[in-house]
Amino acid sequence: MITVRALTLRRGANVVLQGAGFTLNPGEKAGLVGHNGAGKSSLFALLAGRLHADQGDIDFPPRWRIGEVAQEMPDSADAATDFVLQGDAPLVQAQAQLAAAEAADDGHAIAEAHAALDEAGAFDARARAQALLLGLGFKASELTAPVNSFSGGWRMRLQLARALMCPADLLLLDEPTNHLDLDALVWLESWLGRFAGTLLVISHDREFLDAVTRVTLHIERGQVTRYGGNYTAFESMRAERLSQAASAYARQQERIAHLQHFIDRFKAKATKAKQAQSRVKALARMERLAPVLTASDFQFEFREPASLPNPMLVLKDVTCGYGATAVVRGVERTVLAGQRIGILGANGQGKSTLVKTIARALPPLAGTVTEGKGLAIGYFAQQEMDLLHADDTPLQLLTRLARQAREAVPAAEDTREQALRNFLGQFRFDGEMVQRAVGTLSGGERARLVLATLVWQRPNLLLLDEPTNHLDLTTREALSIALNEFEGTVLLVSHDRALLREVCDEFWLVRRHPDGQGGVEPFDGDLDDYQRWLLEASRAAVRGSEVPARPGRPAPAAAAGAKTAKGTNAAPATKNAAGAAAAPQSARDDRKAKAQARARRAEATRPLRIELAQIDKRLEALAAERADAEAALAAGGLAPADIAEHGRRLNHIAAETAMLEERWLELQEQLEASAPDAG
Repeated sequence: MITVRALTLRRGANVVLQGAGFTLNPGEKAGLVGHNGAGKSSLFALLAGRLHADQGDIDFPPRWRIGEVAQEMPDSADAATDFVLQGDAPLVQAQAQLAAAEAADDGHAIAEAHAALDEAGAFDARARAQALLLGLGFKASELTAPVNSFSGGWRMRLQLARALMCPADLLLLDEPTNHLDLDALVWLESWLGRFAGTLLVISHDREFLDAVTRVTLHIERGQVTRYGGNYTAFESMRAERLSQAASAYARQQERIAHLQHFIDRFKAKATKAKQAQSRVKALARMERLAPVLTASDFQFEFREPASLPNPMLVLKDVTCGYGATAVVRGVERTVLAGQRIGILGANGQGKSTLVKTIARALPPLAGTVTEGKGLAIGYFAQQEMDLLHADDTPLQLLTRLARQAREAVPAAEDTREQALRNFLGQFRFDGEMVQRAVGTLSGGERARLVLATLVWQRPNLLLLDEPTNHLDLTTREALSIALNEFEGTVLLVSHDRALLREVCDEFWLVRRHPDGQGGVEPFDGDLDDYQRWLLEASRAAVRGSEVPARPGRPAPAAAAGAKTAKGTNAAPATKNAAGAAAAPQSARDDRKAKAQARARRAEATRPLRIELAQIDKRLEALAAERADAEAALAAGGLAPADIAEHGRRLNHIAAETAMLEERWLELQEQLEASAPDAG
């Protein structure tokens, strides 16, 4: 159990937490929420021991192992799998123990080290590490690639996998979804659902919190309030609590006003002096309720576009890529006024490359992009600093944009400094903040600054590439409302499912085909369909079969049949007669087709059945070896070196048996999936 009592923490002159307290029970999964700067990361640092409280106590079992994602960017030549394995502290300790024992040639210590390795799950650790990497989106060919060969986002995924590898009693995850695409995010939700320890997670992804957590800890004005429920339940309960507090405060203010009015009216009258004095005492004794103060809601809106060309743009046989490297080929899409398009696809498939090509940040390698007359693009890059300069200030940036707009359309905007300051104030850049260097701003502040520049530019086509990465929940909600009220066109790349659901009416899918070339195609369905399709595609990959068709698309045979039925003009009697005459032939054809299908299935599953037989034979041999080794150990009288050798052999047998049994189950699942009634 984690118990926090009367906790006070100061960071410089700021009081982050003051008299805060809460309790978390073992195995509970809690979301830690609050506006940016409320103290969420500071509380994590306190729990991890990197900070110490100024006052108060934090108690939890001293033997608890804490797992968390390191925030520094790893730069190592170690293979990806080895890097993740290093996150398993008990395993690393047991390996060091074995190395020391072998160096000392201590048979007893060697046996103890092997026992420690067995307890740490050493013989399936590599398989577990690789399963984490595959689940987080790494390819099989990348499992042995050096860490420093990956980009920044993928290195942070490696840090996440390393944290998950740790057999933690308390797992601290700070924004774990920032560098994940949708399929990796869904996998992480499933993994955390099976996690047996206590979980505390900071996230601004509403659907992720709803899926993973059952407790919510809310930090506000230095206090931590516990709510039983996920984020949606927390919002409802907090709204009710605020409503009750506001009503109680209003009633008290009415009572105070009534008493004060009586005192002011009668305190000078001798006949009422005693009554007035009693009311003065009552007023003094009254415990005053504080007014309900909530963080001011952040709201903004995109201004009405100057024009709405239709179509906005037409992409004809466009190839997108970098230099001579093509990433996405043969793009044939038309973007119309008012469309809300979500762009789906795993990381590395080419979503950002497509958006950058449309945004003119990359030239098309082939094909043509025809823009509508008056097209005005507003582009939000995945890395905000691609659009900003570290030495700029918000006021300098907006002044430069205003000057460019004035040159294009004289007197189009009020560009006086006070008007620009007022505009930036709408995005929470007040006072001296407008003079701070962009390089010193937080990720959330930079994201709000980019949004401010987009609003100022008055675009009619918004290209948003992961705009929510550094936004808190309040700002995400404001963005969703603003996009829904925007009159232009939106193309959105995001792993925030709540934003995609609320904004997008249709989806494009960017994915690589078996020939290695990426393409863009419409996705018929919603996000739930997409998640189901991802699961089916994953199962198909395991079975080595073809990736299933996208939801909503009829199979070719069905489509052809429907087309024939729709286009036929034959009379009903003629069709019935033809059907009756063809029935015997059809039955024979069906039987023949089924026999051929059984033969094809038998041939296709023959390698599986052969491998199953080989595994059964090997498991029998391992069982016999295990019985021999156990009998030798039970007989006693062995030298220490022989005991250690038998111990090593038993561990190897256990590991190989576990792997073979897992493979046996996989093969059985594949056989069952290929059975006639499986489809």
